[in-house]
Amino acid sequence: MSIPQSIPELTALFERLGARDAESWATSQVTEGISQLHRFLFLRQCWAHVIGEEQVGWVDYHIEQADEHPRDPFAGMGAALKRAVAAGVTREDLSQIARGVQAELLCQLCYMLEDNGLSEPELKGVGWGLFQTDEDGNAVAPIYSLHESVLDADPSGREMRPKVG
Repeated sequence: MSIPQSIPELTALFERLGARDAESWATSQVTEGISQLHRFLFLRQCWAHVIGEEQVGWVDYHIEQADEHPRDPFAGMGAALKRAVAAGVTREDLSQIARGVQAELLCQLCYMLEDNGLSEPELKGVGWGLFQTDEDGNAVAPIYSLHESVLDADPSGREMRPKVG
C-alpha cells in the first residue's frame, strides 16, 4: 500500500476513511513523522466493537442467550440485564453504561501498550506494543501514545461526552 505523502492527499484519505479533523491527522503525520494513519485505523477498528450510541438490540440478545443457556460464559450479564430491564432501567441507559465501560477499557488497553503496569522486579524487561508493519507483517515502527487518540476517534464526535438536548 502506498500511503500519500502530501498533506492534501493524506487529508483526502483520512476524510474518505471517516476521520474528523482529517487535516490535523494528516498534518501531524507529514510534519511530525507520526504514523497517524495507522493510529486512526487501529482505533477505528476498536471503536467498531464498542456499542454504538443508538444500539440497544444487544440487551435483548444477551437476555435471550442467558435464558437459553444459563450456564454459558457471559450468561450472568444476560441475567443482570434482564433484572435491570425488569426494574425499569431503559435499554438506552444500559447501552450508555456499557458503551462507557467499553470506551474506558479501550483507553486502559491502549495505555497499557506502553506501560505494562507490572511491579515485579524480575519482570522489569517484559513489555509489548502495537507496531506498524510492512506488507510481510514485519514490524516497521512502534505506534506510541495511542491512548491519547482514543477519544478523538469516538464515532459520535463528542469524545464520550453526553448528547446535549
